[in-house]
Amino acid sequence: MTAPATGPGPLLEVRALRTWFHTDAGIARAVDGIDFQVQPGEIVGLVGESGSGKSVTALSIMQLVPRPPGELMAGSSIRFRGEELVGASGARLRALRGADIAMIFQEPMTSLNPVLQVGRQIGEVLRVHRGLAGKAVWRRTVELLELVGIPEPERRSDDYPHQLSGGQRQRVMIAMARAGEPELLIADEPTTALDVTIQAQILDLIAELRARLGMAVLLITHDLGVVAGVCDRVLVMYAGQIVEQGPGADVFREPHHPYTEGLLRAIPRLGHATERLAVIPGAVPSPLAWPPTCRFHPRCPYAWEACAAHAPGLIPLDGRSGASRCWLEPHPERRAGRGYGDVRSGAELP
Repeated sequence: MTAPATGPGPLLEVRALRTWFHTDAGIARAVDGIDFQVQPGEIVGLVGESGSGKSVTALSIMQLVPRPPGELMAGSSIRFRGEELVGASGARLRALRGADIAMIFQEPMTSLNPVLQVGRQIGEVLRVHRGLAGKAVWRRTVELLELVGIPEPERRSDDYPHQLSGGQRQRVMIAMARAGEPELLIADEPTTALDVTIQAQILDLIAELRARLGMAVLLITHDLGVVAGVCDRVLVMYAGQIVEQGPGADVFREPHHPYTEGLLRAIPRLGHATERLAVIPGAVPSPLAWPPTCRFHPRCPYAWEACAAHAPGLIPLDGRSGASRCWLEPHPERRAGRGYGDVRSGAELP
């Protein structure tokens, strides 16, 4: 894996981000106080179940949260190259989107315009953000399609989205994101609707673009297996909060937070016969009523009195890089005889 580029500071810095939605049923605290950074050239994985707040985090960074009902609460800060995006003008945000920060959405069929050829859609980015015109737009469009592995790019540039496979449409979305030459790519579930072979190809393509172009990536997914071997660092999100963070190899080899353990335990392993797949009991609580203390404790096999009495912060892990939002860090003996079983072997991951 190519090492991330170094620089004077983080490319993206998110601090105390709280994105709440005002609904008829009450206030849904979808993202409720998260902090993280993305360094230049780094791939960071943001992982968690559906409903944990991952996509809202991405939309918040892009300043695409609909207002109302959404609102970035006071104190939220999103800095890109040191520039504050919260409260920035619409004109400034439009200049940044696509050119400096690009985003790939979950389902390319609903993200691409169905009545325009894919080449025209890529060309629009080149005209608006790169100032190209005429034949230069067509030539660069073909180059971008070739870069992302589309066969016969000259011909396929005239195709409509419905004429392409799901994997090809996702490659077109990556080409569009790349067209503006962004420093940061936010990929929100880019492999969700694809079979496992195409998933691997798309992830390899993202990693290749990072290595070749030095582009930083925030990779959002619900599947820890997707980010294994791809991400430099992993952020595990649950109930609107980051519950564990650390280098990717450490998180997979020795997960600390019980939720991370549960996610890893739920991944089927080749060669391991089992009658039933492992699951995390219960369900993610409603963002309208997060538990006031540890938000995972109602589902946690290790829960004890402290978990129901006090809300833990992100506690630095002893002897390694990273942190965990869990009272087990200062009390490791609480794990004895309980839990999900042995999941501490990253080599077993598919």
